[in-house]
Amino acid sequence: MTRQQIARIAANILNPYLLTFIIIILLSIESTSSSNEAIKWSLISLALSVFPVFTVVFYMVYRRKLDGIFINPRRQRSRIYLLAIACAVIGYIVLVIFKAPELLRATFLSGLIAVVLFMIINLFWKISLHTAFITASVAVLIIVYGKMAAWTVIFVPLIAWARLEMRLHTPPQVFTGALLAVSIVIIVFGLFGFVW
Repeated sequence: MTRQQIARIAANILNPYLLTFIIIILLSIESTSSSNEAIKWSLISLALSVFPVFTVVFYMVYRRKLDGIFINPRRQRSRIYLLAIACAVIGYIVLVIFKAPELLRATFLSGLIAVVLFMIINLFWKISLHTAFITASVAVLIIVYGKMAAWTVIFVPLIAWARLEMRLHTPPQVFTGALLAVSIVIIVFGLFGFVW
């Protein structure tokens, strides 16, 4: 197996859609007292985030309006960013109105801030969303689970290397994605009282 193949497998497995899916389910379980509540908030949160974005992206790929589900060309990302922002705004409002667990609210607010910032940057530059998502996910896991989740840090350099190996990003694009993501998570989760 070549380095390119290993990089592609790593990036395809640890992709933004799957990471968001996993984080939402874990946080729903962690922040609720029953299976029914965890399932309820998982489904609501996924229906307001991953599912609509992935469905639209998949449809646009099928109609050949996007090159792939990970939207590597910078110019193809703008419409998806707008959709993600709309989902995050609606999702956050719904979670606040219906008194969702604060972990989920912090996650949605972090996502909203990140997507707005990434969309602005995307107007003139491209950052690595794969690296941003894995870094944010690892940060959330460590904040919530502490030392038990520290081992997940190994996935950050793995994905950073994969995106560089595939020649889809430059080192500054990978570094910036990771730095912005972890900064947003620490600040927002800190404001919610989960860090300090």
